[in-house]
Amino acid sequence: MSTTAGRRRPATIHDVAREAGVSRGTVSRVLNGGHYVSPAAKAAVDAAIRRTGYVVNRHARSLITGKSDSVAFLLTEPQERFFEDPNFNVLLRACTQALADRDIPLILMIAGTEDERRRNLRYIEAGHVDGVLLVSSHSGDPVVARLHEAGVPVVACGKPLGQTTRIGYVAADDRDGAREMVRHLYATGRRRIATVTGPLDTPGGVERLAGYRETLAACGLTVDEDLIVTGDYSRASGAEAARTLLERAPDTDAVFVASDLMAQGVLDTLARAGKRVPEDIAVGGFDDSPAALDSQPPLTTIRQPWDRISAEMVRTLLARIAGEDPATVILPTELVVRASA
Repeated sequence: MSTTAGRRRPATIHDVAREAGVSRGTVSRVLNGGHYVSPAAKAAVDAAIRRTGYVVNRHARSLITGKSDSVAFLLTEPQERFFEDPNFNVLLRACTQALADRDIPLILMIAGTEDERRRNLRYIEAGHVDGVLLVSSHSGDPVVARLHEAGVPVVACGKPLGQTTRIGYVAADDRDGAREMVRHLYATGRRRIATVTGPLDTPGGVERLAGYRETLAACGLTVDEDLIVTGDYSRASGAEAARTLLERAPDTDAVFVASDLMAQGVLDTLARAGKRVPEDIAVGGFDDSPAALDSQPPLTTIRQPWDRISAEMVRTLLARIAGEDPATVILPTELVVRASA
């Protein structure tokens, strides 16, 4: 390849075609998905791309195809929640990697305020991304309806309340995970089992509370409303919920907490109150996030398969972008027993 003023000229599609010994059209078909290309020709083109260092000119291709070749990761939570909650970082990292394997950039967008929602929706509706991975949607949130009306392909993380016929989603089995945790607490001899729920306008909040109620009833225990306190998935809300529980029901002997981060807050309050975990009160979390191992004692929790969730979100979104119908994927959870329960 020639150089200009000592600078190496970027490789072009013509260079790739010449290196691979195929036509420019064959290279173009490989770059656009490999349809109608023999395995041998595709292998030759892939090898030529590596040798020449060819990089797709995404701007030029978007002008031809009408696609941006990028995807948005849209988090509908305040910015501070993104930095506090380790689940969002785990999910973002895994989605970024799944898309990188397909050479597709991921754009992080945070829409926790009305102004942020307006700016991000304007950007998305203008066609700057081909689809949206929607994270932490709340019931009544206008984002889902706006994206649907604009015809933007969307896949949600978690069951989008009231929108399940409109968009696809990938979720862990929140209800069954809650059932498994409550059964475990019951099996260890606990009978005054409380819960700190997530926000009840989110799928995790609703489904995990439902699993808690169902399992108490199945175990022959009365569902005592004094043992149910709602949090917002933050550590501070977990600490406050534990204070409420200790005042309302001092005979509580176990707490199922709907997130590991809230469970850390519960542990903080119990420690200040002189309660031993698990001797006096057992504590179970949900997520198996880094917060579970950072807790003292380490948390018994419900593991969400974050890598599989991320991979399925990317797969189903790319299928939507390709024109397929919305799909639903529910993945199993797993009980992880540690020292807290």
